[in-house]
Amino acid sequence: MSEADSPAPPHFRDLLRAQRVWDTELPSFDPASAPSAPVPLFHAWFAEVVAAGQPEPHAMSLATADAEGLPDVRTLLLHEADERGFHFATHATSAKGHQLAARPHAALGFYWPAQGRQVRIRGPVVRCTPAESHADLHARSTGALAAALTGSQSEVVGSAAELHLAADAAWDRARAEPDTEAPTWTRYVVEPAEVEFFQGDARRRHIRLRYRRPAGGSWTRELLWP
Repeated sequence: MSEADSPAPPHFRDLLRAQRVWDTELPSFDPASAPSAPVPLFHAWFAEVVAAGQPEPHAMSLATADAEGLPDVRTLLLHEADERGFHFATHATSAKGHQLAARPHAALGFYWPAQGRQVRIRGPVVRCTPAESHADLHARSTGALAAALTGSQSEVVGSAAELHLAADAAWDRARAEPDTEAPTWTRYVVEPAEVEFFQGDARRRHIRLRYRRPAGGSWTRELLWP
């Protein structure tokens, strides 16, 4: 048996089983009081988890599919949630950029343990205009611009030293030229066709409220078994 095939050490299993979920008082959620569309509820839940002290509540999982149709997922930041949908940005030349160009659909996932809440979103993805993408990048921090100017995202880098040199140069450029272009930086919008709000319950009576909207249609709401 290879090292990769060996079972997990007992201390890992003990550590894993010792973890507790939602070791705090969770809020109630009455789905009958939910608005007719999902974005206003997302705004309300986001404000509530910020008030509850949830670290990095704007961090989300983005799932795409590669050329073979296999799933791929990573964590990045939400840039906006409005009537158009849920916005994020990346390089069009990155792995996720190539995947979205070939298969312009995605799923998003938010997990907010401070209140035992999740939000899941699925739908087609559209690219914003170059002007919107430029404005998106330059509305953010110097560090965000430096990161966008560092190397070729998702490509192989030769060493950590090469990465550090490129990052230092990118920081210098971002400070000296704060309006410089990052030509491949692209803002995307997930146009939601389905949004699910999950409210955890200590007795496992979880509330799952799903919004669904056919193309060109109106939102419908339905409860799901947990």
